[in-house]
Amino acid sequence: MNKYNDHSVPYIYVDELTKLKTPPFLLDTREKEEYDISHLEHAIHIGFKGFKVSKTASLPIDKETMIVVYCSVGIRSEIIGKKLLAKGYTAVYNLYGGIFEWTNKGGKVYSCQEQPTSKIHVNSKQWGSYLLKGTKVYE
Repeated sequence: MNKYNDHSVPYIYVDELTKLKTPPFLLDTREKEEYDISHLEHAIHIGFKGFKVSKTASLPIDKETMIVVYCSVGIRSEIIGKKLLAKGYTAVYNLYGGIFEWTNKGGKVYSCQEQPTSKIHVNSKQWGSYLLKGTKVYE
């Protein structure tokens, strides 16, 4: 994943995220159809296309709140993370490898009905090659 990002948003790794004593504010930066198939528990969908910090009521008021952004592999989430940092949020982290790495490491994901699922939206066979566990969904 390192080759796709410029590292302007610090990474948080799956093992670090699972060890946090206080859960961070989790933002899913994928599109709604991806989020509906599966997402991390307690994640808030904010999307990618057309995202504007000023139009996101779900963001924390305290700009020092820890925020973890994620997408499929960490590319879109880095872009959203940069926007959050530019607006003064100081504790923004990009989940290394996104929901794919989370799943590969055994993390649970949930459907839009908040039920555990193995399905992960992968967009294409190219990106799907990074998902080693779970059930790949292309549509």
